[in-house]
Amino acid sequence: MKKIVTLTLVLMLTFLSMQTVSANENKKEDQDLSLADSASSAILIERDSGAIMYEKNAHEQLPPASMTKMMTLLLIMEALDEEKITLDEKVRVSEHAASMGGSQIFLEEGEEMSVNDLLKGVAIASGNDASVALAERIAGTEEAFVQKMNEKAKALGLENTNFQNPTGLPAKNHYSTAYDMSVIAKELLKYGKITNYTSVYEDYLRKGTEDEFWLVNTNKLVKFYDGVDGLKTGYTSEAKYCLTATAKKDDMRVIAVAMGAQTPKERNKAVTNMLDYAFSQYKTASIYKKNQPVTQIAMIKADKDKVNVVTGDAVSILLKKGQDSSGIETTIKIDQDMDLPLEKGAKVGMLQVKQNGKVMTETPLLLEASLNKANVWKLFKYSMKEMMKNAN
Repeated sequence: MKKIVTLTLVLMLTFLSMQTVSANENKKEDQDLSLADSASSAILIERDSGAIMYEKNAHEQLPPASMTKMMTLLLIMEALDEEKITLDEKVRVSEHAASMGGSQIFLEEGEEMSVNDLLKGVAIASGNDASVALAERIAGTEEAFVQKMNEKAKALGLENTNFQNPTGLPAKNHYSTAYDMSVIAKELLKYGKITNYTSVYEDYLRKGTEDEFWLVNTNKLVKFYDGVDGLKTGYTSEAKYCLTATAKKDDMRVIAVAMGAQTPKERNKAVTNMLDYAFSQYKTASIYKKNQPVTQIAMIKADKDKVNVVTGDAVSILLKKGQDSSGIETTIKIDQDMDLPLEKGAKVGMLQVKQNGKVMTETPLLLEASLNKANVWKLFKYSMKEMMKNAN
């Protein structure tokens, strides 16, 4: 069992007119709300903390349609971050990718298109052909990519999600929930550059050629709701109209999911109602920014004396407007049984935010720089230093 060192910091917050709230505290209030009557299921969360502000049948398994592509986008962004692919790299389109029906950007077999443009095709126009082309580039085959999708869902703790393809086209045993979609969206938004694509209302592919293609965002709220900059729509005859939207105002970013609405208008109304509710009733207070140092690690046999430990994500608390707040306790837990070498970005602990002893959020703590084994000379100097210390 891992040994853990715990450091506790008490943050004296001065938000005298606000109170931290949790999902459980809001459930009774949620039951009285009618924010998403037109949707079969829905959920509204704050992005940093994941705190639930509203939910309706949020764990009901339903077909997610093209909202599936949020997981596809997540794996694409991970591959870019890990430099397994690059934005300017050209991808050759297979016969299989070009054969995709439904929403598409009309790729031709053998055509070469940059990852950047294919990413536009997925994020803006919900292109099934672009999704499969990138899936094949990342994993080799569509089937291998789907395996990665399900592995990622499992790693995120999603118990009610199973994917059969990277597009959301109808398939047996392909399902998710409003809650699980919100978790995928939360993870996707860790890659800040994704909204550079999902926030675009219109763009062009193959511009200036005879095959120029006009991209129009399937998420109309990007244009018509202030602060909305993503994320993904969905529609099939089985799934009906679905939407995962995210919006940011001031320092608060929220995610709203609606599934199973009968019309685009009803879908957009449900999401708009949830966004209006979030921004009129709640506010967030930032505790730590992403990648902010919170403590340091020192390991005797390491090549560096100390390395910063940073937050793996932004850390915020969700506050209800018009109520008093109480003190927030932040606990830093560092794993002690760690072996060298440790790569930059390795998880070395957790940061917990508590209120009245109850854990509200947990955020991974990461190494800011790599730690390798010290060379012989460094170990010799350390031994001599210890000998001198003991002699004194």
